[in-house]
Amino acid sequence: MFTGIVQSQAEVLAIKTENNLCRLTLAVEPKNIDQLELGASIAVNGVCLTVVEFAPLDENRAYISFDVIDESLAVTNLGALTLNGLVNIERSLKVGDELGGHMVSGHVHCQAQLIENHVTSSNCRLVFSCSPNWMKYILPKGFIAINGISLTLGEVVDNQFSVHLIPETLARTNLSRLSINDKVNLEFDQQTITIVSTLERMNLV
Repeated sequence: MFTGIVQSQAEVLAIKTENNLCRLTLAVEPKNIDQLELGASIAVNGVCLTVVEFAPLDENRAYISFDVIDESLAVTNLGALTLNGLVNIERSLKVGDELGGHMVSGHVHCQAQLIENHVTSSNCRLVFSCSPNWMKYILPKGFIAINGISLTLGEVVDNQFSVHLIPETLARTNLSRLSINDKVNLEFDQQTITIVSTLERMNLV
C-alpha cells in the first residue's frame, strides 16, 4: 500500500524489452535504496512494481530495476516512457508511517489525457479527459491518484475533470512537465468504487 505522497522523482536510465517483458531501470537518490530489499514494492508513476535489482551508482546516485509485464505497459503510461524522462516514485507504506494522502494500492485503473493547463503565479489547474466508462468514480472533492499523487478532485463536467495544484506539488512531481495530450495514470479511490458498485447492484443508480 501507498499514501500517494510522492517522495521524489527518478530518471529513466534504461529500458530493455525482451520476450514481452520490460526491464525498467531508474536512477534515484541514494536515500531511496536505504533499507531496500529485493522483492520490495515501489510505486512508479502510481504503478506498484517489484524491485528486482538495486545498487549505488556513485556518491550522488543509485539505481533500481523492475520487470514490467506487457499488461502494465498497455494499461499505464509506463509503455510510453523514454530515456531521461522523469517518473514519480514512492516507497511502500510502513506500519506507523504518517498517512498524509489517502490509501493507494498502486493498481492503475486507466489513463486520462491532459486537455487544458491553466497556470498562475500561485496555482495550477489541470483539466483531463477520461473514458466515460470510468467517470462514475470521479466525484467533486473526492480522492484520486494521478501518476501516483494523491489529489482532491475539482470540477467534474461530462467526461472531464480538473485538479488544482500548489507550487510544492509541481516542484516535487512530474506533473509540471506535462504537455497537452500527454497521458497520466489514474487510480480511483477504492471506497468510492465499492459504494458506486454496491448501489449499481442494488439498482439504486
